[in-house]
Amino acid sequence: MRRVTLFDYGAGNLHSLAKAIATVVGADVRVQTDPVKALDTDVLVLPGVGAFGAAAARMEPGRQKMRQALENGLPCLGICLGMQLLFEGSDEGEGQGLGVFKGRVTRLRARHVPHIGWNSVDEDAAVQGTKLDTVYYAHSFVCRAEEPEVVVGWTTHEEDRFPASVRRGKVLGVQFHPEKSSTAGVAFVQAFLKEVAP
Repeated sequence: MRRVTLFDYGAGNLHSLAKAIATVVGADVRVQTDPVKALDTDVLVLPGVGAFGAAAARMEPGRQKMRQALENGLPCLGICLGMQLLFEGSDEGEGQGLGVFKGRVTRLRARHVPHIGWNSVDEDAAVQGTKLDTVYYAHSFVCRAEEPEVVVGWTTHEEDRFPASVRRGKVLGVQFHPEKSSTAGVAFVQAFLKEVAP
């Protein structure tokens, strides 16, 4: 049975995400508030609700060990804020991200912020065998990747084009909320889990 652990940085309701993951056959979903204990798992999930500074502070006691675990091959899915925590830092708040991806998180360059609602994904190549067309977003900040090759999907809000998804090996970050993106989003999560932790 695959252990899937949601690292809870105390920011929001994890119910819909846990429910989406639980639909994967053989998934044992756990929630852990300790960043080091969260690494005792087959797949780590960084959920997508909250502010960067507060989440980074909760992650800080285990940040180095978490980064090392991901570099050593621990599969990880970062969603919205969770994707942002995979980068080096954010204009939204103090603290360091994991730095798995080079770049910084900045505020959306748009008149209407936050960006809430459905939007398309271009050049989606995040997970083999899945194709996302339209997904659900709820965010004011976006990742500015310094390594173009890690970007595996794009979205445009007004005039600002930003990464919808980034991937390096078994570490995947998505700016959107797959657990709120209807059946296609749930299927996306399922496909990723089956690929990285068969």
